[in-house]
Amino acid sequence: MYAILDIETTGGKYNEEGITEIAIYRFDGERIVDQFSSLINPERRIQPFVVNLTGINAEMLRNAPKFYEVAKRIIEITNDAILVAHNAKFDNRILTTEFDRLGYAYEKDTLCTVELAKKLIPDLPSYSLGKLVRSLGIPLSDRHRAQGDAKATVALFKMLLAKDSSKEIVQKLVRKDPKRQLEPRLLDIIENAPSETGVYYMHREDGSVIYIGKSNNIKKRLVQHFTNDSKKSKKIQLEVTAVTYERTGNDLIAQLKESQEIKKNKPIFNRALRRTFFSYQLTSFTDEDGYINLKVEKASSKKDAIITFSNYQQAKSLMYKITEEFQLCQKLTGLYKTKSGCFLYSIKECMGACLNEEDPETYNERVKTFLQKNSYENKHMLIIDRGREVDERSVILIENGKYKGYGFYNLNFQVNNIEILKTIINPVEHDRDSQHIIQNYLRKNKVLNIVKLPEEAAI
Repeated sequence: MYAILDIETTGGKYNEEGITEIAIYRFDGERIVDQFSSLINPERRIQPFVVNLTGINAEMLRNAPKFYEVAKRIIEITNDAILVAHNAKFDNRILTTEFDRLGYAYEKDTLCTVELAKKLIPDLPSYSLGKLVRSLGIPLSDRHRAQGDAKATVALFKMLLAKDSSKEIVQKLVRKDPKRQLEPRLLDIIENAPSETGVYYMHREDGSVIYIGKSNNIKKRLVQHFTNDSKKSKKIQLEVTAVTYERTGNDLIAQLKESQEIKKNKPIFNRALRRTFFSYQLTSFTDEDGYINLKVEKASSKKDAIITFSNYQQAKSLMYKITEEFQLCQKLTGLYKTKSGCFLYSIKECMGACLNEEDPETYNERVKTFLQKNSYENKHMLIIDRGREVDERSVILIENGKYKGYGFYNLNFQVNNIEILKTIINPVEHDRDSQHIIQNYLRKNKVLNIVKLPEEAAI
């Protein structure tokens, strides 16, 4: 659990400042589960420059509660939580100082979104909260007021969690949060899991990730893990002490995240999934008569694949569909081995490319139409689909035919502005598995929208 906060102060000498306003959002990694905000009477003078900056003056605070009157609520909402703030050392110092004045030892582990952003989104011109969230397309209202700044920090932290593919943040949470050090009562873990689409991470007591999986219903999938009698499942049941998760809103991003993060984190119980997702691929070549042939063969990194397949039967089924849809020749798509006319020619559904009766240029135009529709080579596009919330959308970026990353957005200008899109996208290393996952998914499922980008707009 995280307590994401922002504090406004009176200014003044070091360790003599007083709190004028505080806002805290209790955040479980996915949603805000509790919140508290209040003006505070600091019982001391506010520096004039602070009044100009925040708009908070002495008159506004005359009837506000004093710190000791809200201290219990602050303790409750931050209980068993890591403090998260933009410049966390400052906010933590101010809180600790106020509690010291009350004779109460207030000690918390902290995470700083300035430091996290510098690590996960490097080379930005500024990491001040206002400029940073603006560059990321995150709305910020009431700048330099605790509630507005804290709410923007929640959105920023949520984005940073998504970008943290090595899971350093959640590993720290598992190590530090005593409530996550569960006894082997696996029902407790299941109870806290969402019945939603996403990726889940199983942790040992030290926070290390031992298994990564994805599901359209995480809770249901965990039930299967924890009731399975297989050798691997029993080992997982003995070692797991916590499960964290990331909702993805749709199965495509869940598949991509699972594939990428298994390769990056190499969990000990994911050995079988580290290998490639596909075993066959479709390639093309031009024969001596000038006809473009399509050929299904075993997957090889030495050749560029037009389409990849999980198995030969899947490849064969799709080739029949392609041949029919684009009026191709079964001989030239590898479905009918013959030295004469193909089967479709015998029933007058092939125009005779198998016997050189159809002009190669005419035949090749139909093949090129298929290639243009199904090959990602040199394509720039955005795949838009459902997000994690009702008002959110997901975006996947394809550039030069390669998967560049994914992100989430709420406002259309975020995805239409290239500079902001750069910061929204969680960059990934393209690999053939990702291409296979995307192509395979789009063949079988509809997405909300596919936006073709002009070449000059490529990131």
